[in-house]
Amino acid sequence: MYEFLKNVELFSDLTDEDLAHLSHELEEVRLAPGEVLFSEGEPGDKAYIIESGELEVIKESSGRDVLLAVRESGEVIGEMALLQDVPRTATVRARSETNLCALHKREIDHLLETSVTAARSMFYTVLGRIQSMESMLRQSERMAQLGTLTAGVAHELNNPAAAVARGTSELQATVQKLSESQTSLGCLGFDDVQQLTLDTLTIDARNLATKPQTLDALARSDMEYEIEDWLDEHDVDDPWELAPTLVNLGYDTDKLNRLSGQFNSSNHLPAVIGWLSVNYDIHNLLSEIGQGVSRVSDIVKALKSYSYLDQAPVQSVNIHQGLDDTLLILRNKLKQGVNVIREYDDDLPEIEGYGSELNQVWTNLIDNAIDALEGKGDITLRTHQKDDMVMVDVEDNGPGIPKEIQHRIFDSFFTTKPPGKGTGLGLDISYNIVVQKHRGDLNLDSEPGRTTFQILLPISIESQ
Repeated sequence: MYEFLKNVELFSDLTDEDLAHLSHELEEVRLAPGEVLFSEGEPGDKAYIIESGELEVIKESSGRDVLLAVRESGEVIGEMALLQDVPRTATVRARSETNLCALHKREIDHLLETSVTAARSMFYTVLGRIQSMESMLRQSERMAQLGTLTAGVAHELNNPAAAVARGTSELQATVQKLSESQTSLGCLGFDDVQQLTLDTLTIDARNLATKPQTLDALARSDMEYEIEDWLDEHDVDDPWELAPTLVNLGYDTDKLNRLSGQFNSSNHLPAVIGWLSVNYDIHNLLSEIGQGVSRVSDIVKALKSYSYLDQAPVQSVNIHQGLDDTLLILRNKLKQGVNVIREYDDDLPEIEGYGSELNQVWTNLIDNAIDALEGKGDITLRTHQKDDMVMVDVEDNGPGIPKEIQHRIFDSFFTTKPPGKGTGLGLDISYNIVVQKHRGDLNLDSEPGRTTFQILLPISIESQ
C-alpha cells in the first residue's frame, strides 16, 4: 500500500512518515460489478482511492442517467462532498471487480493542511471535475428541456391534427348525403316562393354552422326531446339524428310548425329538413377543419417565434410575445389546474437581446413555478418599464422557498428538488443569460404563499 500511495499524485509530496501513517489509516473496500459505492444525495464522510478496476460516475437528470465520467486505478473519488460539506452530487458504481481504499474526512483535512502539493492537486482535480460535470449537465439539461418542449408541442399538435383527420373522414360521408339530398330536392318541383324560402333557410344554416346555439345541457336535452317527438309525429325519418342539428339551427316546435306550413306536402317537409341538416353539418365540419388547421399553424408559428429561427443572434425582442410563446409551448403542463394571470404593460418597448435564450429563461422560471404549485394555483406574469430597463415578474402563490436556502438558489447544481428531479442548473443558466449576457439582473423574493423572480433587462444592451 505504501508503494501504491507514492504513485498517486495527491500523495506524491508527503514524507515517508506521513505516507506510512496514511497507509495504516486506509480501509479496504471491494465492489462487485454493478455494485453501488455511494448514491446521489447521500451524506459523504469518506473519499476513495481506486487501487484496481473501474468506477462509473452517474447523475440522474430529468428521469435518465447521464454518465459523467469513468474513473480508473490511481484516481481519487468522492472528495467533492467532503470538501464542500454537501451531499453526494452523483452516484458511483463499479464497472468491474474493483478494489478501493477508503480515506476518512479527518485524514483528508490533515492532508490538505500539511501538504501544499496535495492541496494544489486536490484543487485542480476538483476544479476540473466541476467544470466537466457542469459542461455535461448543461448539455443534458438542454436536451431534456428540448425533449419536454417537443413532447408538449407534439401533444398540442395531436388534438387539432386529430380533429382535422376526424373532420375530413366525416366530411366525405356528409358530401355523399348532400349529393343525395340535392337530388331529392330537384324532383320535388318547388314553386318560386318555396324556392326563395329554401334558399334563405340554406344561407341561415351555413351561417349558423360556425356559431351554434349556446344552451345549457338540460335545456338542450329538453328541446331535443321535444323536436324528436315532433319529427316522429310528422313522419320524418331518423328524428334522433336530426333533432340535435335542428336545435343548433335555433328551431323549436313553433318554428317547425311554420316550416311545415310553408312546405306542406307530405314529401316536401322531410326533404327540406334533411337538406338543411346536411348543409349545417357540412359547413360545421368545414369550420372545424379550418379551426384545426389554424391551430396547427398557430403552434408552428409560435414554435418558430420561440426559437427565433433564421434571425440574427441579437434581435429586437418583444417580451410579451416571448412569454406568450412559452406559455403555448408549456400549455400541456398548465392544463393540470394552473391559472395564468397576465399583467402586461401595454406600452412596454421592445428590447435588444438574444430572443431564444430569453425564452429559455421564461421556460425555466415558468416551469419551476408550475412544479412548485404541484398542479394547482396561480402564476402571475407582470411587466413594466422602469427608466431604461424592462422589468418582468414571474410570480406564483406556491409554498415559497425557505429563507435559509434563498442565498444559494442561483448556485450551480443547487436544487430544492429530490435527486433525479433536477440538475440544479436551470436557475444558474437563467442567471447567466440575464446577468452576464444581457447585463441585467435576476432577483428572488419569496415567502410562504408568494414567490417572485424579478428580471431586469436593459432596453439597449450597448447602453449598459
